[in-house]
Amino acid sequence: MEKDILRGGQFLVKEINCEDIFTPEDFNEEQLMMKEAVTEFVDREIWAKKAQFEKKDYKLTESCMRKAGELGFLSVSIPEEYGGMGMGFISTMLVCDYISGATGSFSTAFGAHTGIGTMPITLYGTEEQKQKYVPKLASGEWFGAYCLTEPSAGSDANSGKTKAVLSEDGKTYRITGQKMWISNAGFCSVMIVFARIEDDKNITGFIIEYDPENPNGITLGEEEHKLGIRASSTRQVFFNETVVPVENMLSSRGNGFKIAMNALNVGRIKLAAACLDAQRRVITESVKYANERIQFKTPISSFGAIRQKIAEMATNCWVGEAASYRAAKNIEDRIELRRNNGKDTHQEAELKGVEEYAIECSILKVAVSEYTQRCTDEGIQIFGGMGFSEETPIESTWRDARIARIYEGTNEINRMLSIGMLIKKAMKGHVDLLGPATAVANELTGIPSFDTPDFSELFSEEKSIVKNLKKLFLMVAGAALQKYGEKIEQHQQLMLASSDILIQIYIAESAILRAEKMVKKNGEDNVKEQIAMAKLNLFHAIDVIETAGKHSIISFSSGDEQRMMLMGLKRYIKYVNMPNIIELRDIIAKKVITENKYTL
Repeated sequence: MEKDILRGGQFLVKEINCEDIFTPEDFNEEQLMMKEAVTEFVDREIWAKKAQFEKKDYKLTESCMRKAGELGFLSVSIPEEYGGMGMGFISTMLVCDYISGATGSFSTAFGAHTGIGTMPITLYGTEEQKQKYVPKLASGEWFGAYCLTEPSAGSDANSGKTKAVLSEDGKTYRITGQKMWISNAGFCSVMIVFARIEDDKNITGFIIEYDPENPNGITLGEEEHKLGIRASSTRQVFFNETVVPVENMLSSRGNGFKIAMNALNVGRIKLAAACLDAQRRVITESVKYANERIQFKTPISSFGAIRQKIAEMATNCWVGEAASYRAAKNIEDRIELRRNNGKDTHQEAELKGVEEYAIECSILKVAVSEYTQRCTDEGIQIFGGMGFSEETPIESTWRDARIARIYEGTNEINRMLSIGMLIKKAMKGHVDLLGPATAVANELTGIPSFDTPDFSELFSEEKSIVKNLKKLFLMVAGAALQKYGEKIEQHQQLMLASSDILIQIYIAESAILRAEKMVKKNGEDNVKEQIAMAKLNLFHAIDVIETAGKHSIISFSSGDEQRMMLMGLKRYIKYVNMPNIIELRDIIAKKVITENKYTL
């Protein structure tokens, strides 16, 4: 029943059991076989040719995409009736994860094609449009590109100036305008293009075929010279009276902005997935180097400073996996529920399923892209001077990682979106924030309990802290919202701080639940490293939350209110038994160093 499935954002006001979340340990046989097939393809066709990608070999990217199409990797999420595999959302995430780790160039081409290049037609197209385009996109016979961004329209996507003018006979539109940062532009056959009809408030989507032999008013700019993702074809696209049949309008007039926003929701969680295997590979390369590099007659992997880096890199990767696949399962369940109730078509179920967890999608996009940047940066540090050299594979990973914080809406935009969407959900009654926020306010004015709780059971203290961190969020965000109301959106720094708290809560809870689930299945002694990672991550989360909470409280409150909230902050982040951080790091690092790769 629907009430049993957690709605998006409800993690903040509900207690979650570890049995209720999906983790990578739950992959079924089919998914494990798919993971193996993808990894084998990437090792053979992409990782082995990494240096070629760095030389801006666009043809190599295109040829690898064709091979991926032949193996079915471009069609995982596409319904069977359009030539796809029709697999669930978790399988889609898994393929996106493991196919994206070797180079950002291929990862971008893959993501742009399977996501924003194909998905708008699958989800918004008419039956005729889907029959015509989707099978060719699924097989890799054709590739897709997505033309939204313009020189004057980046984060403000709906402000585009590209025009669509209806012909006198009403049979075609003529598109004129300029698009920029268009991934796959150099080898695509189909473009999803957004333009404005007359003075419409919202833009409209169109499907435009592109054939270099018959350009139809379309010209491509030169390949962009970029910091990273160097073999990803990125060009400007110019439309000059490009003729498009009226039947190639995507969805209805003025619905383009909605298409763009929903495509971004899916793109965000898939971007998180696309950042995971990159981290696994960087950790593996870094630990291999640290085990081989001898200084002072000792492998540098035996030095505490290096072990600390390896432990932190592994922890960030592992908790990112936990949160990403937890959300993926929620989305899959919601899609399934909507399909089974018979009211929604396949398209509507998919759209509404993802839209329900838009908050989580933004959280994951921010957190995992930042973990990846940190991981690649520390990877260079472990390699030392060699990390700065193009001779090793590590400097390119750092350059490629940088775009992840800009793609699919910048991390700043996504931080504010996560809070904005949560407020909207609360106003619609989908997430009850008011009741729990009022209870927290009453708790703060009451007399605290001075009893020492019994935290002898594994994770009992950590789960109690997560519960308190949720109260802390309600205290800070609730007070800010009470003060500023709908004008809260004008206070971006407060929204950014609140989102930092929200992100840390979701990731910390996901990690603890993943570790707890593993303990119940395999026993505490066999899950020491995972327990250590969940505990280490929570300790760091509290640091971030304390800073964000303090900055907010002292910036929007004063006097008694401020004093009371600062006392509440102190109470909600309090440990009874502080963890031994160095010991936790050593447990994690020892495992990775001994295995000589990331195997957690």
